Amino acid sequence: MSVLDLVCYARTHSPFYRDLYDGYDSSSSLSELPIVDQAAFWAANTVRDNQVLTRAHTDGLIFKTGGTTKAPRVSFYTNDEWDAMCRTYAETLPAAGLRHGDRVANLFAAGELYSSFIFALNALQHSPIDLVQLPVTGSAPVEFALSTMQDFDATVVAGFPTTLSRLAAHVRSEAGSLPSVRLVLFSGEALYDDQRALLLQAFPGAEFRSFVYGSVDGGIIGTAVLGSDDPRVFRSFVDSSVLEIVDAGTGKPITTPGRPGRLLQTDLTRRLQPMIRYPVGDLAEWVDVEDGIFRLLGRADEGARVGPVTLHLDHLRAAVDRAGIKHNGVQVVIRRIDARDQLVLRIAGPAQDVAAVRAEVNVISPRFELQVGRGVVAPLAVEWVPALEVSPRTGKTVRLLDERPL
Repeated sequence: MSVLDLVCYARTHSPFYRDLYDGYDSSSSLSELPIVDQAAFWAANTVRDNQVLTRAHTDGLIFKTGGTTKAPRVSFYTNDEWDAMCRTYAETLPAAGLRHGDRVANLFAAGELYSSFIFALNALQHSPIDLVQLPVTGSAPVEFALSTMQDFDATVVAGFPTTLSRLAAHVRSEAGSLPSVRLVLFSGEALYDDQRALLLQAFPGAEFRSFVYGSVDGGIIGTAVLGSDDPRVFRSFVDSSVLEIVDAGTGKPITTPGRPGRLLQTDLTRRLQPMIRYPVGDLAEWVDVEDGIFRLLGRADEGARVGPVTLHLDHLRAAVDRAGIKHNGVQVVIRRIDARDQLVLRIAGPAQDVAAVRAEVNVISPRFELQVGRGVVAPLAVEWVPALEVSPRTGKTVRLLDERPL
């Protein structure tokens, strides 16, 4: 589907896009159309009385993000859309390092409307090279994962870095190492140096490659670039989507390599829940515009990705308010401490009730509380400061600071 056909279809059949494009000419180019406001999009993309969908959802799948449960972000796919996405990605699997006859242990998250395990399973089924799948899941006990990989001579293991790190620690304590694993595929989070060091101890002969760059809402966005040693570099799916990098202040498209901006996606294959100029929540820069190759630079300000959990900034601000905290602003900081991600709420104001803040954060994201309890992410920290950090260029408060090492 062309961009023009998609835009016309969306504005005709989706109340949300009809309102968004009101006043815009039907011949407007993509860059002339407004960027989707995430808050407005998800306020309209509801389970009941949905204003984003273009028709009734009568076939396919429903997924939910790993963010909040009070206001779940739900994505709808038809069977054809999901199958097309998995087949499109499957063609790129050799670039991720997979080889004929590999035995792949799938440790991505399954159940509870998560998409990663099912996506990996379906994509690997459509692989152009012969593979054997070991559907372990990320929630399986590490004892089971290890014994399964040993029993069936796994050569590849795939999952979130936090899941893979838990497995690696168990491998080190119980088996020393698994030299048969030649490839570690990660996705959903950045892979940090401390995690890589642990994984190398458990899988000493392994390469590290990104499985896919994508999200539940945006779908597949980028795939590994064959021959690149930088895990942050991806190639866009130019036949099925349009990626834009735009200036964070002006929203104007960036075409100069090396200049950072917000990453927008337009998916040309999804008609049920159109995603047109949708901010995926990351900053990026072009490496090669013509070939669609880009480098991720970290999160933009829509959401904070802490380990395997996404916490949306507006919800965190609301949690502080509900805790009864009097303040002059809230800033979200992500740090790396004791080999784990840590969420820090920096609050402008005098020290107050930290326990109340923690309780409200756990209310908006029980999954965050669960991952803290499991030791996957560090406990929430609260900092009381006289004033928040501001952008030297605009003077505006910086909503999200990612202090983790690249």
